[in-house]
Amino acid sequence: MRSWTDTLRFAFQPVVNLATGGVAGLEILARPESGDILAEARRDPELDGQLAVLALRAAARRETLLPLHVNVFAGTLADLGGLTPLHHAVRDVGRLPWEVTLDVRPPYTHVPHQALLEALAELREQGFRISADGVGDGDVPLRLLVDMSPDLVKLDASLLVRPSAVRAMRTLCDELGALLCVEAVETELQYEAALSAGAQLAQGALFAPPSRLPAAEVYVPPRSPADAAPPRSGPSVREFVRPAALLPATASAGQVRALLTGSPDVSGVLLVDRQGVPFRSVHRSRFLLSMSGRYGHALYADRPAAKLGDPPRTVGVDATAWEVLDVVAVGDRDRTSDDVAVVDRFGRCVGVVRLADLVRALSETRVEEAAGLNPLTRLPGSDAITDEVDRRIAAGRTFALSWLDIDHFKQVNDGAGFAAGDELIREVGRTLLHSAAGTARVGHIGGDDFLVLSDPEELPPQAAAVLDAPWAAGGLPVTLSLATVVCLPGSVADHREAAACLAPLKKAAKALSGPSWVVGRAGLPGHEIRCGTGPQAPSAGYAVAEPGRG
Repeated sequence: MRSWTDTLRFAFQPVVNLATGGVAGLEILARPESGDILAEARRDPELDGQLAVLALRAAARRETLLPLHVNVFAGTLADLGGLTPLHHAVRDVGRLPWEVTLDVRPPYTHVPHQALLEALAELREQGFRISADGVGDGDVPLRLLVDMSPDLVKLDASLLVRPSAVRAMRTLCDELGALLCVEAVETELQYEAALSAGAQLAQGALFAPPSRLPAAEVYVPPRSPADAAPPRSGPSVREFVRPAALLPATASAGQVRALLTGSPDVSGVLLVDRQGVPFRSVHRSRFLLSMSGRYGHALYADRPAAKLGDPPRTVGVDATAWEVLDVVAVGDRDRTSDDVAVVDRFGRCVGVVRLADLVRALSETRVEEAAGLNPLTRLPGSDAITDEVDRRIAAGRTFALSWLDIDHFKQVNDGAGFAAGDELIREVGRTLLHSAAGTARVGHIGGDDFLVLSDPEELPPQAAAVLDAPWAAGGLPVTLSLATVVCLPGSVADHREAAACLAPLKKAAKALSGPSWVVGRAGLPGHEIRCGTGPQAPSAGYAVAEPGRG
């Protein structure tokens, strides 16, 4: 009599890194030829645990080196605890626990949360990575999601029509130290939406459909320069992590050689101890050169590969791309092409980053930023500020958005000449930039107009630096006007609403005489005058401007 396992097959679907376009892992999907084994597994924890073991063994038969994603129901973990058979299977097939991510699937209704959290803690202690699957289309409570503290959150693509929700989930993931993945991406429009909303990983038929053989290549749509640029604050190393080729610290040179010759895309091997902590880094070219030399194979084949390795270069998962470059810059120049190991808070390897990926992304960032700089002041334009405004709104942060300009600037140009006017603009820009503190951002949006984005408490000293200075052009005094709108969480939906709230405050500031500053709150009427009095008086030496005009 045939067993249900005789009709069970498995398919593999790539998880794609949106920053590099490479495959970050493989999700193993059960494909029964008859019956609904998944519905039965949902009701039967023992069966679900057995499916997880079979999925792992199916991947091992394909001899893939990629990290694996194994599905398991939340109820199974709460009932069975640490999945001991799966841990044994990982060891038996020669894989390491931190190469396996458990995709914890809904439903969560009626699942004892404390038992689930205890099981996840045990699995994490063993080294497994945890993914919260089905978020957005399932029933996972937000409090439980936070308590789970997953390494990865998988969102259903249906949420992409609500980009603010995806951005909010990205913010939560950043707080939890997790990556954000969008599942079931089928169109290029969904791909663009996932990118713009901040997802770092994705999977779906667009990239590669599930198949019996692990996909060697995936389709990734071409990206525009704006999409390709990572966040200007410095891209996280998490966005560039590639799967690592790992072997035990005791591996022989012959074992390393077999791995490298059988996997031409692997640039190096990390030797790790029992806990997964990198012990030695073996660079592909240097290792094979040593092995191919005269007597090389005879000398080294049966000896520990560690003798041909170097101390590993490591960075934490919270590092930025710039910090990785700092690590690469220190030490032997011959090792600049070595992979850098990325380690978690326990020192265990979670992947590697390649210098080429970082250099390409950072150069794209610099080109994009340079294209957006104002040629007069070399300050970023409005896009840089408005993008950051939207990020702070999505993060639920209070912020102050300020507009500043030079009073009667047309008369400045007419009376002192455009060269003096340009120099005055440059000097105002330099003062704004030098007085910016903390998270403040300064932008030059054209002409004599500037934008300043900051935390409310950062603005007073910057305002004093520009308003109290004795400005002049062509020997004649000049004053500045500043308008600020303070936006509390939920008071504005995006940068357009913030700008609309700022417009009447700008008009109020321009109606005052002398250096002026007015402050208002988004959604509330009125404003506070912090500097300036009465209506605008004629500017000394220049013609009178029409009230309310710059």
